[in-house]
Amino acid sequence: MEQEKELKVILKAKQLSSYTIDKTDSSKFPKRHRFTLRVRMQDKALDIVEMLMKANRTNLNVNRKRRYELQSRVIEECDIFLYLIEVCMEKEIITGKSAEYWSKLVSDVKYMTIAWRTKDKER
Repeated sequence: MEQEKELKVILKAKQLSSYTIDKTDSSKFPKRHRFTLRVRMQDKALDIVEMLMKANRTNLNVNRKRRYELQSRVIEECDIFLYLIEVCMEKEIITGKSAEYWSKLVSDVKYMTIAWRTKDKER
């Protein structure tokens, strides 16, 4: 899909995904947290992009319920992602500054998705 035609929320989710993969690189992320945190965070970031793309490709007039469900799942996944960032900070895997930036990326995706879902409800 051409970048200028993609929704801003999808572009933001791709930014989140890229940042997450870089931030959880095995050389920077402790081995003992590889499967409990690292893999889950990477999977969530990629899943968020995937669900947003699927929602965007779901015709609102044909399958409103599926699109709403995908948007809602993204919002739920963002909440879980924010918790995982919090755990990383508590375990001193990341700094407060990193947690703040990462959380902002996730929150931006979450609130952009909420706005999109709300706009869809009004149509």
